[in-house]
Amino acid sequence: MYTFNSRVRYSEIDGSGKISLDAIINYLQDCTTFHSEDVGKGIECLKKEHKVWILSSWQIVIDSYPLFGQNIIIGTQPYDFKRMLGFRNFVIMDENKKPMIKANSVWCLLNTDTGKPIRVGEEDMSCYEVGEKLDMEYADRKILIPSGGQEKEAFWVRPHQIDTNHHVNNGEYVLMAREYIPQECRIRQVRAEYRNQAVLGDKMIPTVIAEEKGYVVVLSSESGSIYAVVEFVADK
Repeated sequence: MYTFNSRVRYSEIDGSGKISLDAIINYLQDCTTFHSEDVGKGIECLKKEHKVWILSSWQIVIDSYPLFGQNIIIGTQPYDFKRMLGFRNFVIMDENKKPMIKANSVWCLLNTDTGKPIRVGEEDMSCYEVGEKLDMEYADRKILIPSGGQEKEAFWVRPHQIDTNHHVNNGEYVLMAREYIPQECRIRQVRAEYRNQAVLGDKMIPTVIAEEKGYVVVLSSESGSIYAVVEFVADK
């Protein structure tokens, strides 16, 4: 497993003194980009090959939240490649290597000239060491959207939400959705399914559905197409 060490910064905590959800997602994303850079398949390499890995879904399970100043180890490991998809686990551990957060993710390889998925070739995966799946309860990458829900006021994509692919960063969709969940809600699992890519200036229309186990937030366009579906499972 590829790992790097860090320490939870003051800028990465919320009002409880524990790591924030956006900081968790940033650590996971940083880990995979560091991994790709270190094996020679980073941003510039993929740009030359006219390829990009696009995140299709997240499942992040939070057993405990790291505290301010705590030393942590962030790790990632691909465990499978199928057709145009790559499957990757993540973990955030304490300094004794006890898992605090586990995650699963599914990625799709795209041709940047056509914007269409392409089959993963030997050259795309040979640099990665494929390992065993983490021991965790895996959810389906497709999120069922419950009926009903309350539509909220629309907003527009801002420049700070755009990444190097010129689309809304994966983590930003989760942060957008988090705004509609009660702040006192203690989140134990986040699932995100990405369906369409939003760009600068796109109008987002959120719909919030409350469930017994938590909330589902759907982020849609004016035409009704769905950008992302985010599910939050809260403490009972």
